[in-house]
Amino acid sequence: MGRLFLLFTVVPLVELYLLIAIGRMLGPVPTIGLVLLTGALGAWFARLEGAKVLRRWQEAMARQQLPKDGVIDGLLIFIGGLMLITPGILTDVAGLSMVMPLTRRVIAGFVRVWFERQIAAGRVQVYAPGYTGPPRGPEDVIEVEGEVVEVVVTSDIPPQLEK
Repeated sequence: MGRLFLLFTVVPLVELYLLIAIGRMLGPVPTIGLVLLTGALGAWFARLEGAKVLRRWQEAMARQQLPKDGVIDGLLIFIGGLMLITPGILTDVAGLSMVMPLTRRVIAGFVRVWFERQIAAGRVQVYAPGYTGPPRGPEDVIEVEGEVVEVVVTSDIPPQLEK
């Protein structure tokens, strides 16, 4: 609850204070213009970076390779874009740091380490696609009977194919 209180109460209060302080220095119209400009530029930049990451993912998948930029980069760009279109100075700084490639790599490293610790501690579990989890009850268990099958291997390969 402490983190949610901080996120939804303290951060908006600090943002409001900063906007009022900037409004006193610049005036109301330039301050509103600054908020609109950072929102528009931030959304454009987040879209540009998101398209780059998506294109690199598609190219890697076409080569049947894992994408170099993982899901964390895409997630950081998405969150950064949301923060950039949210009015405020702190959210703009945080959003820009998540969208810009250089700082995003640093943040992605911290997020990756955090995820690895959560997985090691058992607080986060990762499953393969299609995995529905362990059986939860009798309705999830399928009983089958096995049958032994005898396999006979013969060499019916034509001589020209044996090479």
